Order: sequence, then structure tokens, then C-alpha cells
Amino acid sequence: MRAGTKQRFVTAVLGALLLAAPAVRAQSVAQPAAPAPTFTPQEVGVDEKLGQNVPLDLVLKDEDGKPVSLRSLIDKPTILTLNYFRCAGICTPQLNGLAEAMGKVQAEPGKAFQILTVSFDDRDTPEMASQKRTNYLGEISRPFPASAWRFLTGDAATTKALADSVGFKYKRVGDDFVHAGAIMILSPTGKVTRYMYGITYLPADVDMALQEAARGEAHPSINKLLKFCFSYDPQGRKYVLNFTKVAAAITLLAAAIFMFVLVSKGRGKAKSEEDE
Repeated sequence: MRAGTKQRFVTAVLGALLLAAPAVRAQSVAQPAAPAPTFTPQEVGVDEKLGQNVPLDLVLKDEDGKPVSLRSLIDKPTILTLNYFRCAGICTPQLNGLAEAMGKVQAEPGKAFQILTVSFDDRDTPEMASQKRTNYLGEISRPFPASAWRFLTGDAATTKALADSVGFKYKRVGDDFVHAGAIMILSPTGKVTRYMYGITYLPADVDMALQEAARGEAHPSINKLLKFCFSYDPQGRKYVLNFTKVAAAITLLAAAIFMFVLVSKGRGKAKSEEDE
């Protein structure tokens, strides 16, 4: 590279760095990020309870506000999800992912399996549960009976007892909750037989898990990785990964490394010419 060309290139890189740095600072000033909520594995996450039974005598409220016991509901392989209906974070993509998988599983909903989505926020109402059920049933790409996906609410003590029985731990932060993305598979007798993590689910994996649950077979999870990578946005009431800051940092770092390598090569070449 000629000296004049190299000088112009370095000047351009420095200019890009100078332009990017104020932009990052301006973004930080315009949208200050609040500290991410802190928690420990003892407070948030999933402590698998394979082979144990959920308390079937727990009484929740159905979409019409009527009391209903788990014993009266769980009579077939059951997918249990624990969410809260105002969640602006992981709950929505998780339930969307489950609805997408339900359009592709081979098992027949309502006969071979069912889904129970239980809110652990005692401020959620049966009216909200009913609307959620309508919304998610509408997202499934095949006929899916309403009785095969129930949305339930309850008081804090009852829903906490259910969550504890499957090892699902969450923590309240302001008006919201920190929690993991996971679904639990239950046998027709309420035994925990499988955990599936994340927000998307392979239909074949779901079918296999339901078949195992029908036989009462508990199998350990292959992927137990739980990630909590987010910052808390108190105004938007959601947990988000700050992509803007991450991208800006990567850009600055890459430019700095490239300039360092370029300058180092230039110095090496100059030294070599001096030695000659």
C-alpha cells in the first residue's frame, strides 16, 4: 500500500471512530440503561423435579373465573407452561413458539395431550386468560379445540406451590418478573416426565416427550442451558438485549484492532527498509 493511500485510509478509520464514539455516547445519554436485575440460581431458574408429582388438589380459576382443580384437568399427557399475561419479555415469544409447534405435532390435541398455561402473577384475571387463549388458538395453523389449551389464574400462594412442585423459580422485580423459558411435560397422573427449554420447540421432540409422558417415563433433559442476557427497561417493562450497544462496541473494537495491525505492519516494513 502506498504511503499516501495508507495515510488516507488511516485518516478515514480515525474519522469513523470519532464519528461512532459520540453516537454511542449520545445513544447512552438519550436512552440510559438501568442496571439489569440481579438474581442467583437459588432465586431464578429451573430445578428439575423429574419423577415427582404436581399437587393435583390445587385449585385455580378457569377462563370464566370458575374454580377448577388440577385433578379434574390432568387426565392425559399435559404440557405445562408457567407465564404471566402482561409479560413483555420471554413469555410472548415462548407461547408463540409453542403455538407454532402445535400446528406441526402428530399427536391429536384434546385426546393425546393438552396444554395448561398458568399465570404466576396474581394480578392476572380470568378475562385476560380468556383473551390470551383466543389469541393463541388463532395462531395455530390447524384446528385446535379450545379445551386442549387452557389458560388459568390463581392466588399467589397456589401458583407458587405449583411452580415449586416443578422447580420453576422466578423473582419479582418492580411490576414484573425475572424467569426462565421452559415447559414441563406431565404424565396423565401429574408426574413430571420432561423439561424442554427455550422459546422454540421441535415438533418431533414434543411428540416424543408426549409419548414418554403417556407411558409415565421420566427422561432427563439434554439441553439444560438457561440464559439470562438482558437489560431491564423500566419504562417499557421488558427485558431486552441491548443490540445497539453491543453492535457499536463490536464495531469500535474491530476498527481499533484493524488499525493496530495496519500500523504495526507499517512500522515493520519501515524498519526492514532501514536495515537494508
